[in-house]
Amino acid sequence: MKLSFLGAAQEVTGSCYLLEGDGVKFLVDCGMFQGGREARGKNRQAFGFDPETLDFVILTHAHIDHSGLLPRLVALGFRGKIYSTRATCDLLGVMLPDAGHIQEKEAERENYRRFKSRKHSNKDVAPLYTVEQARHCLKRLHAVDYDENVTPHPAVRCVFRDAGHILGSAIVELWLGAGKDQRKIVFSGDLGQPARPLVRDPTPITDTDWLVVESTYGNRLHKSMQETEDELTRAVNDTIVKKGGNLIVPAFAVGRAQDMLYLLADLTRQGRIPKLAVYVDSPMATAATEVTYRHMALLDAETRELMGEHGGAAHFHKLVYVEDAEESMALDRIEGGAVIISASGMCDAGRIKYHLRANLPRAESTILITGFQAAGTLGRRLVDGARRVRFWGDEVPVRADLYTLGGLSAHADRDALMVWLGHFSRPPRKTFVVHGEAETALGFATHITQTTGWATEAPQNGQSVDLS
Repeated sequence: MKLSFLGAAQEVTGSCYLLEGDGVKFLVDCGMFQGGREARGKNRQAFGFDPETLDFVILTHAHIDHSGLLPRLVALGFRGKIYSTRATCDLLGVMLPDAGHIQEKEAERENYRRFKSRKHSNKDVAPLYTVEQARHCLKRLHAVDYDENVTPHPAVRCVFRDAGHILGSAIVELWLGAGKDQRKIVFSGDLGQPARPLVRDPTPITDTDWLVVESTYGNRLHKSMQETEDELTRAVNDTIVKKGGNLIVPAFAVGRAQDMLYLLADLTRQGRIPKLAVYVDSPMATAATEVTYRHMALLDAETRELMGEHGGAAHFHKLVYVEDAEESMALDRIEGGAVIISASGMCDAGRIKYHLRANLPRAESTILITGFQAAGTLGRRLVDGARRVRFWGDEVPVRADLYTLGGLSAHADRDALMVWLGHFSRPPRKTFVVHGEAETALGFATHITQTTGWATEAPQNGQSVDLS
């Protein structure tokens, strides 16, 4: 059996791993690359194989950097099943059509720009995939339960375990072959930080021959939840109460938007912040929140108690889920007192860009960064201290304050990753460190080896290894 790393190898996005041999060929994850022009090129060039030759796909969770190229895979000929948890299937029903809509809009804007600049030709730019293709892809989904034995092929058995990252996220245990030749490989997917709101803690795994583990925050430690709540309290009170400005929150529609609603409700309940006017301006976040409450049994007990049947609405002065585009544009005329939670989380697409364009020049407003910002994204440029940024060709000054919540990440930090690795009863034959920027992945691989003595490496994109 050969394992090839086709994405998220010494980078964070584009998770995609190809396994082939013993009469079977399949993918674990099929994610989109994110972060500027280089990422767009990678997405166009993805798949160094014929999708028609794949038997099936196993998906760890719904985030676009793990699932976002599935519609393109199907459009290019894949006809097998896509196995994922039930909650992930429900989330994909929201996320993939939304991703197709974004692709269509980006192509539309690029064609308009070329036309206006007289650089157009007879051939328009085509979207990576369309809404229709994304919806067609959903027909290939096959829902499974946590801890259920699944046999997608006679040579493969797998079990999905709760990864504690987002709703429906999974660690995947895979058994390849049979009898004395059987071997096991574990894909961590994205692992959550223990003792965080919303979802349960990651499931310990105790045994494997080969391990593929993420490293997004493998070189740092998160702030504690107490520090995170203190920082959020300061951001809200400084912006809303003292300066009378708006708090703009770029947030992933799945996971982070729900985290923010929980934290704001909890801080209000504690009396640390006033009741707020909160606008969730993302149709996808609205739909994802509805999906979340359909799967309440997967949430931790504290979240179920606080949010209840009404999503914590009693703890807000106003909680508005904005659907209409006109309503969204009207938010940018609010001079102060609003908390606007909008996607995308890395500020590169969606309605958040309009709210940033309106509020970045305003010294009384605040931008609250709540998660990892990949290299090349607008969010990363803001975190790195950019004083001017561009929106659709227009330059905008950055005068608003910037807060970052270092403890709200849905990814495990270095120590939490090491605790999870510590549950293995014996060293894997080889541990492959993925889903981290090059310096982080290489550093975390070295840290694992120095701490445990395990054979570890951070593979490069396109690298293949023999699992025989």
